[in-house]
Amino acid sequence: MNTEGFCAVIADDEPLLRHHLSKLLADAWPELDIVGLAKHGQEALELIEQHQPDVIFLDIKMPLLDGMATAKALAKKGSDTNIVFVTAYDAYALEAFEANAVDYLLKPLSEARLDQCVDKLKKRLSKQQQSQHPDVSSLFEQIQTLSNQSKPRYLSWIRASKGEDIHLVSVSDVLYFKAEDKYVSVFVKGEGANQEYLLRTSLKELIQQLNPDDFWQIHRSTIVNVAAVEKVKRVITGKMVVVVGNEKLAVSRAMQSQFTSLW
Repeated sequence: MNTEGFCAVIADDEPLLRHHLSKLLADAWPELDIVGLAKHGQEALELIEQHQPDVIFLDIKMPLLDGMATAKALAKKGSDTNIVFVTAYDAYALEAFEANAVDYLLKPLSEARLDQCVDKLKKRLSKQQQSQHPDVSSLFEQIQTLSNQSKPRYLSWIRASKGEDIHLVSVSDVLYFKAEDKYVSVFVKGEGANQEYLLRTSLKELIQQLNPDDFWQIHRSTIVNVAAVEKVKRVITGKMVVVVGNEKLAVSRAMQSQFTSLW
C-alpha cells in the first residue's frame, strides 16, 4: 500500500496537544508530512489554502473560528481535505462521525485509537476515494439531532494550567472549583497542601459539563465535589459551610436546601 506523499495540518488551540498529536503521528505514520500547525480555525483555513493537505486533524473547541465552523467553511469551498475531528466535550457526536465515515479522535488521545484512524485514512487515500466523502452539512444535522436525543457525556478530565505548563487533571481528583476574577481555580488534593490550577472557562459553562450527581454548585463562585465533603456545619453567624480538607467553603442561602438531607 503506497502511503507516501500525503500531508496533514493539525489545528488545536493548546500548544501541548498540538505537539503531542504531532509526536504520536510521527510514530504511527512516519511517511505523513505535517505541513502546518494552527492554533485556531482561521489559521487552519489559511494553511489548507496554502498547502492543500490530504488530512486535517481538527479540534472542535477553538477560539476565533471553532472546528465545526471551519469544517463548514471547507465544505462550502468544496475542499477534498479529509477531516478528522478531535474532541473532548462533544462526545455525543461520535456516532454521527462513525456513521458518516468522518473519523474522530477523543481526548485524551489513545495510541491504539490513533492507529485505527491512521489505517482508515491510508486505505481511503490510497484508493483515492475523496470524491466519495460524506456530505459534511448532513453530518452537522445529524450531530444536532444526536445532541438533542442522546444522554449527556460529562467531563472525565480537564485541561488546566499551572504557570506555563498545561496539565491533564482527572475530574475525580478535583476537590472544588472556585471562580476568581476571569479564571476558575481548580483545587486538587496533593501531598501536604492542595494543588491549584487555572481553568480557561466560566463557572456557568463548567457546571453544565460536570455530572450533577457528583458536583454541586454551593455558591455563585464555588462548585464542590460531593465525595470530597467531610461535613456540613453552621458557623457562629448562622451561615452554613461545607468542610473539604482544611477548607471551609461558604454555602449560599439559595443552595442550602441541597444539604438539608445531610443536616
